[in-house]
Amino acid sequence: MEDHRSSTPNAIGLCLLPQELIQNIFLSLVLPEILPLKLLNKSFSRIISDHTFVRRCNSVSAATTWLFVYKKRWLRDAVLHAFTHRSSHRWFRIRIADLHFHADNDLYFLAASANFFLFASNTVREVIAVNLVTLAVKRIPPSPLGPRGTSSWRRSGMKLVSHPDGSDHFRFLFAECVDNRPVLFVYNSETDTWKSTEGKESTGSSGIVPRGGGNIFLSVAHGPQESVLVACTAQCEAPTVVRPRFDPRGSDGGLSVGYSWGNVIDRLHVYGDGYMMIVKSEGGERGKGRVLKGVELWGLSLDGRKWEFVSVVPSELMKVVEKPYGVMMGCLEEKNGILRAALVSNSEGFWNMIWLSYDATCNHWTWIPVPDCKMKGWNMAGISFSSGLILP
Repeated sequence: MEDHRSSTPNAIGLCLLPQELIQNIFLSLVLPEILPLKLLNKSFSRIISDHTFVRRCNSVSAATTWLFVYKKRWLRDAVLHAFTHRSSHRWFRIRIADLHFHADNDLYFLAASANFFLFASNTVREVIAVNLVTLAVKRIPPSPLGPRGTSSWRRSGMKLVSHPDGSDHFRFLFAECVDNRPVLFVYNSETDTWKSTEGKESTGSSGIVPRGGGNIFLSVAHGPQESVLVACTAQCEAPTVVRPRFDPRGSDGGLSVGYSWGNVIDRLHVYGDGYMMIVKSEGGERGKGRVLKGVELWGLSLDGRKWEFVSVVPSELMKVVEKPYGVMMGCLEEKNGILRAALVSNSEGFWNMIWLSYDATCNHWTWIPVPDCKMKGWNMAGISFSSGLILP
C-alpha cells in the first residue's frame, strides 16, 4: 500500500530511538502505513511482529472505519483507494496489480470486511476474495444460481462478513428472488461451499429480526411503494422476508434505487442494513446540474411492515455539502449504532464525495471532509465502507 505523498519515516533515525518510543510512533500510524515498515529492516519487522504491539495496534485499528473506492481506466491500471479520518486527510493507493492475482480490466469491487475484499470479474464471471494484509487470494465457486456478471450484483443485496475471531475465514451473503420467492445464499470460506435457504414470510411481529445486534438485512427488490428484504441473524441463519411499505408523506414519487440523473428524478434512495436514505435535490433544467437540498434517514419499523422516519440532516450541515452534480450514487452502512453514508457525484467529469455519519444514540450528524481522490478521467467501479483491518 502507498499513499499519495509517498513518504516514509527516516529508518536510520528511527532505529536510534528506544524501542518503546518507536512502538508509540508506529501506533500513531494507520495500518497501511505500518505494513510497509516491516520491509524496511529486521528491527522494524520484529517490533511490528511483537505480540504486545499487534494487540495494541489491533485494538485501535479494528475500530477504524475506512472508505474504499475502486477506480480504473479503460485498458489501464486499476487502483483501490482507501481513506479514514485518522489518515491526516489523504488517500492510500492499492494497485490491483500488486495483489498478485491475474485480474482483467473488467473487474468490479463488490464489498469489504476487515482484511477481506471481494471483486467480481465480468469477463470470466467469477468472484475473487483477497486478503489485503496477507495477500492471500481465494476464488469463490459459482453460487447455486451459476456464474454471474457484474451487473447481477446489487450493493444493498449482498454482504461480506469476516469471522469475529480474526481468523482467515469469511462468509459472503446475497439475497435474490428465485421463482418469485426471496432466497438467501451464503458462502462459507471455511468449507468452500454454498448454502441456499428460502426466506420465511414474517407474520406480524413474530419471526422479525430486529435491527442491530449484528443482524443482517439484504435488499431483494424495491417497488414504487413497497420494498422486499431478507433478514437473518449474525450467524447467517433463519432468513425472514420483510415487506416494508413506504409513505412518502405527500412527497412526489415512490422508491427508487441506483443513480440519480439530473432532469429525470429529484430523489435518490440508498439502502443498507435495514435503513434507507432519501437524497433530495432540485434544478437540472436547461442543461444545468442539480443541487442537493435535503437528506432524510428512514429505518425499518419493529414489525417490519413499514419504513419509519428516523432523522434529517440539519440545514446548516446541508449548506456545507450541497454542490451541483449531474449524476449521483451512494452506499449506506450501519455498525454499532453508527450509520455511515457515502454520496458520490459527478459534474462535467469532476467527481465529488460526501461522507455523512449519524449517531443513532444521540441523534447527531457529522460531516467528514474527504480529500480529492483525483478521479477525473477515471471510472468508478465500486465503493464500500469497512472496518476491522488488523495485523495477523
